[in-house]
Amino acid sequence: MLQVHFAFRAGLGLTGGMELTVEAISFLIAIAFLAGGVDALAGGGGLLTIPALMAAGIPPVSALATNKLQSTIGTASAFLTFHRAGHVDLKAFAVPALGAFLGSLAGGTAVQFIEPAFLAAFVPVLLIAMGLYFLLAPPMSEVDRHARVGRRGLTLITTGIGFYDGFFGPGTGSFMTTALVALGGLGLVRAIANTKFLNLSTNVAGLVAMIAGGKVLWLLGAGMAAANVAGNQVGARLAMRFGGKGVRPLLVVMSFALTIKLLSDPDNPLWSLF
Repeated sequence: MLQVHFAFRAGLGLTGGMELTVEAISFLIAIAFLAGGVDALAGGGGLLTIPALMAAGIPPVSALATNKLQSTIGTASAFLTFHRAGHVDLKAFAVPALGAFLGSLAGGTAVQFIEPAFLAAFVPVLLIAMGLYFLLAPPMSEVDRHARVGRRGLTLITTGIGFYDGFFGPGTGSFMTTALVALGGLGLVRAIANTKFLNLSTNVAGLVAMIAGGKVLWLLGAGMAAANVAGNQVGARLAMRFGGKGVRPLLVVMSFALTIKLLSDPDNPLWSLF
C-alpha cells in the first residue's frame, strides 16, 4: 500500500518516521474541509481537526502545530470574505486583536514545554468540556445591543482567549463570538465576522511560536489548509446569509464522537490515572 512518511524532529521523542496511509490523509483533508465550514459559521473547527490528527497517530504538539497552520490559512480566507462584504471593523478591534496576538504567542510557546503524555490525556477532557459548552450555552442574538464592556475590558478578554488558542485552540472562535455578542453588544453576523479578525491574529501568533519550535508538518498541513480554505469560503457565505444556526448540534455530536474515538485507545495516558 502506498504510504507517505513524515519525519518528526525537534525533540518530539521519536527516533523513526511516522507513516500515514493515503486513506488517513484523505480523511484528514475531508475533516479539514468540514472544519473550515464550521469555523466560518460559528468557530470550533479545531474540535474536529485536532482529535482527528491525534487519532491518526500524530503526537499531540505536532497535531496542534499542524492544525494551527491549516486553520490560519483557512481563517485568513474567511476574514477576507467578511472584510470585503463590509462586516469587519478593523479600527474598533485593532487593540483587542493585538492583545489576542500576544496572548496566543505566550500560549503557543508554553504548550511546547508540556509533557506530550499530559496533552494526550488532557485533550479528551477539554473536548468533553467544549461539547457541554456548546450543548448548554444560550442562543446568541442576531441584532446589535449595548456593549457591557469597553475596549480595555474586551482586550483583556481577548488576551485570555488568545492564550487558550495558542495553548490548545478548539472552540476559540465560538468563545470569541460569544464574548462579542454577550459583552461587546454585536449582532451574531457582525460578531462572527470580527471574530475572524481576532482569530486570525491568534492563529498567526500561535503558528509563529510553533514554527519556531519546529513542530509543524508542512506537507500534511498544506493539504489540509487547501481544504480548510474551501470549507471556510462555503461557511462564510452561509454565515452571511443564514447566520450560525444549526452548527452547534454538529459540534456537540462531533466533539463527543471524537472523544470516544480517542478514549477507545487503551494506550491513552488518561487511563493510567485510574
